[in-house]
Amino acid sequence: MRAGRIAVVLKGYPRLSETFIAQEVLALERRGLPLEIWSLRQGDRARHPMHRQIRAPVAYLPEYLHTAPVRVLRGLAAALRRPCLPALLALFARDLRRDPSVSRLRRLGQALVLARELPDGVSHIHVHFLHTPASVARYAALLTGRSWSFSAHAKDIWTTPDWELAEKLRDAAWGVTCTRDGLARLESLAPGRTGLAYHGLDLGRFPAPPARREPRDGSDPGAPLRLLCVGRLVAKKGHDDLIDALATLPRALHWRLELIGGGERARSLEARVGAQGLAGRIAFRGALPQPDVVAAMREADLFVLPTKEAPGGDRDGLPNVLMEAASQALPILATAFGGTPEFITAGVHGLLVPAGDPAALAAALVRLGRDPELRHNLGTAARARLVRDFSEEAAVALIADRLRASAGLPAPAREAGSGLSACAS
Repeated sequence: MRAGRIAVVLKGYPRLSETFIAQEVLALERRGLPLEIWSLRQGDRARHPMHRQIRAPVAYLPEYLHTAPVRVLRGLAAALRRPCLPALLALFARDLRRDPSVSRLRRLGQALVLARELPDGVSHIHVHFLHTPASVARYAALLTGRSWSFSAHAKDIWTTPDWELAEKLRDAAWGVTCTRDGLARLESLAPGRTGLAYHGLDLGRFPAPPARREPRDGSDPGAPLRLLCVGRLVAKKGHDDLIDALATLPRALHWRLELIGGGERARSLEARVGAQGLAGRIAFRGALPQPDVVAAMREADLFVLPTKEAPGGDRDGLPNVLMEAASQALPILATAFGGTPEFITAGVHGLLVPAGDPAALAAALVRLGRDPELRHNLGTAARARLVRDFSEEAAVALIADRLRASAGLPAPAREAGSGLSACAS
């Protein structure tokens, strides 16, 4: 396969909740990498400004095979002429025995379409998430003789079976993940196959933080504390714990909460708010573009994100929204769970409480609510931590180097001599 473009395979595009992917794609484009996006499904109608800046062409695979039978049949016909088809069928048969699902069949069909429709100029496939998208990328790469790599994030690491993760790690040319927590799981299955690459944040996209927030302490009903939580309304974000914690706060502590994010639990959470008698104090704003999220952060007094493990094992990595809050020097209250402690040192850059503990969350809310000086100090420290240690530059440079090597692209003159050893972590 001659050197050329890089196909980036995503589960959905664009997605408001995946700012880290849009940020990475845009940063790679700015480093001169020729990318094209292939999405397994349609994304959100609303877009962040980053999405409008991305120039990569976007193609959509059929989310359901019966909606595009001609594309699927053409993919199958093209596959029959490929010498690697027996190897793909053998791999797929092994996977299907262990995962006899309609979803597994859909992944094969999408892979056949991808394999046929990828331009000859695409020499490497990079996929975000090790579950469904990586299956499609892996099958298509095997069928066409291309190399493939991955970025693993959160749910894909914790809900994919061990056997599937181990085999994908073995087959990929290389991969990265965004937390030490996730890296430890992947390393336990296939040592040495994955590197660490924190998402970081492109601070050039964010305004300077407010000079000083109002020192509200919750004592004035006319100037209540402004609490903010940003995250999809799904179990792992811990909104239920937050609502339960808020219901136990002292009556003398006056507050309002904005919940930004959409998701499957919207109705049940709204019902929970009503049952707790908090309907007039909690506003559900739905999913919003990033400028609106940042504007809410600039107006807030405290950012709260009580993530935890969901019943099915799903969990967060290091939520980018924590770094976005830190960019505005907004003090953070979160749980000591997943990748969060890799960014926030408890008592230094924010307060951390045990996951799934509404009582501890309520106590921290009271402490922070009544102490504007503590909030100011924590927000300032989180901002300094972000600027010093979580710039996007290191991670994007690492991924760009590896993508160029995998796609057979020359390194820019200014990066000549930078080897893959710089990516080891």
